[in-house]
Amino acid sequence: SFRDDVESERYDVAPVLSWQVNDSTRIVFEGDFMRNNHPLDRGLTRYGTQAGSASRDTYIWEKGSDNLLHNDNNMAQLRFEHLLNDNWTLAGGMQWLDGTLQGNAVEANKAPADGHTLERNFNYRKLEWTDRDYQLNLTGHFDTGAFSHTLLTGIEYEDYDYRSIIQRSSAADGTYAIDIYHPVLGQPRPALTRTTTHDQENLKTWAWFVQDQVALTERLKALAGVRLERFEHDYDNYLPGAKGWQAADNAVTPRFGLLYDLTDTVAVYANTARSFKPNTGASRQGDGFDPEKGKSYELGVKWEALERQLSVDAAVYHIVKENVLTRDPADPNYSLAAGEVRSRGLDLNVAGNITPEWRVIGGYAYVDAEVTKDNRLPSGTRLANIPRNSFSLLNTYEFQDGLAKGLGLGVGVKYVDDRNGQTEAVTYTMEQYSVVDLLSYYKVNEHVRLNLDVKNLFNKGYDEGAFNTYAYPGAPRTVQAGVAYTF
Repeated sequence: SFRDDVESERYDVAPVLSWQVNDSTRIVFEGDFMRNNHPLDRGLTRYGTQAGSASRDTYIWEKGSDNLLHNDNNMAQLRFEHLLNDNWTLAGGMQWLDGTLQGNAVEANKAPADGHTLERNFNYRKLEWTDRDYQLNLTGHFDTGAFSHTLLTGIEYEDYDYRSIIQRSSAADGTYAIDIYHPVLGQPRPALTRTTTHDQENLKTWAWFVQDQVALTERLKALAGVRLERFEHDYDNYLPGAKGWQAADNAVTPRFGLLYDLTDTVAVYANTARSFKPNTGASRQGDGFDPEKGKSYELGVKWEALERQLSVDAAVYHIVKENVLTRDPADPNYSLAAGEVRSRGLDLNVAGNITPEWRVIGGYAYVDAEVTKDNRLPSGTRLANIPRNSFSLLNTYEFQDGLAKGLGLGVGVKYVDDRNGQTEAVTYTMEQYSVVDLLSYYKVNEHVRLNLDVKNLFNKGYDEGAFNTYAYPGAPRTVQAGVAYTF
């Protein structure tokens, strides 16, 4: 890493096996098995008492076994598709996820009183999770009178289980202190004197859904669907004096949409939907949270230009969510429901070929995301990590003939507006930034491709994202080379 004293090691195997049993049946197995050893790098602190930020390569979270997490992730997925006849298809699958995150880490206790001395805690954590998901759905095409239907219906079952324990050293003044501008690593580990997290959570979900897309005329299509869900949620907290909770919810989430083809290449659409999602974990008081509920509205247009070689789409949307979790300012280890938040904006995307040689992909987004109702935060508080304006554009040019045939050159530009570091009335700001990337590749033959890329060409310093009082710096100028071989 560009960060001082940060080293990681990752191994991943991702097999895919597809079996066409016969003309009607296909079975696909996918796996992803990862082993990852890495430190917990919280990035740079952003406390109001600091005189300024440390340089992006400054690392204050200890090294070696004092800050080393072992992360295992295993995924296996089996899917099938069977054509019952020319109009009906039966499909389904099952997915198994297992994961663990275990090891030592170092984090901050509180803001430095003198502007530069940060008190930290040494901690050990063991997180384990399993997720079992089963699906079966039926898709059919049929006519009723003058109307053509595409019907989708199915059932799902999911069983998610999560267990965690986190032990920390003392939070007393002067514990495990370090200078955030001139850190000296390798301090003796303090004793683990506190267990701040010890819990287990299980969420079972049963769902049935049906959706019908109807061609009302040659140009007008309508879509209507509904999802019925049953949630059973159990939470156990094993900390002394703590309590667990149980909850069960039933949810009905409909969706509706219209699509109208103005011409053969231009279409307009509108849709609306509702959402429902149980919130996980417990509050600082040991209670559960009300489920997150949402509703969305969207209007858009799609255009296929240049003989369908270039696609352009634009949309405006309005989304409202209730009971969204944010960090509890009294204790960042816990969450609270922010009440109601609203996001509305504009999305514009373009992708395709201007000419056979010149390909572009890019987009612009305007997002107005803020708290609209809360018992603590004032209305209008901006949501963390969300820029009002962002823009990206990647141009590539591939020579089609001559001595340079197979050579591709490209330039990418990305702009991100300023963002709040926290969903708080008073917080720090991550400044706006722009980065420029260069890329090149060469197709040696039909099997071998070489590439050489330069990321962040002008070595721009910026914050990539934030988590509570931590901000993670973006990578400096990076040169990356690679080779790909296709069998």
